[in-house]
Amino acid sequence: MFSGFTTQTIDFLWNIRFNNNKSWFEAHKEEYNTVLKKPMQELAEETYNLFIANHDDLNVRLHISRIYRDARRPNPHGPYKDCLWFTIRQHADEWTDKPVFWFELTPEAWSYGMGYYSARPQTMENLRARIDNNPKLLLLLDKEMKQQSEFVIEGCDYARPKCDPENPLATWYNKKSFSLIHEEKINEVLFSPNLVNRLTQGFSFLVPFYKYFVTLDEDSNS
Repeated sequence: MFSGFTTQTIDFLWNIRFNNNKSWFEAHKEEYNTVLKKPMQELAEETYNLFIANHDDLNVRLHISRIYRDARRPNPHGPYKDCLWFTIRQHADEWTDKPVFWFELTPEAWSYGMGYYSARPQTMENLRARIDNNPKLLLLLDKEMKQQSEFVIEGCDYARPKCDPENPLATWYNKKSFSLIHEEKINEVLFSPNLVNRLTQGFSFLVPFYKYFVTLDEDSNS
């Protein structure tokens, strides 16, 4: 059962950032398993099970990241990640172009939300076409976004705007890719079992957005 992360969790993340080598990690592997891997797995599984109990129609699975970087792609920062995350997403090889629910923990902060790792240009083109053809549904979702304070929309805009800035959906229309994200500095929220409910409630709010965006690929074939 998830009882919260600890200050040792955060200390470990800082240490792996500044001691990112095999000898240090092997000497502290048990610490990794105890203070980071185990609570992250507990948080992920409890959040997923609670979330899916109310949204079993989504056909999504839980994926927990590994601490090891891809050995096929040498990284100048070292062989280990200094952050850990989990995603709730469709089971697909090319998942980076699909919207996902996620939680991430870094030495400085934690965040969660729903969005794309890297949406394809075609996906965003489909979004603009959908807005042009029928803006009503996204206008309703946009209204929901503006009435809450947990999530904000983040993502790079095109250098040349795709629509008039006065368009009520310009924020969505001009994105290359985006996420609906909540982020906080390291705080007491992380150290409490209540984090499970916080994530579950947030993800549940984002379900209508997920359902809207996850079908964008279908528009290419219609």
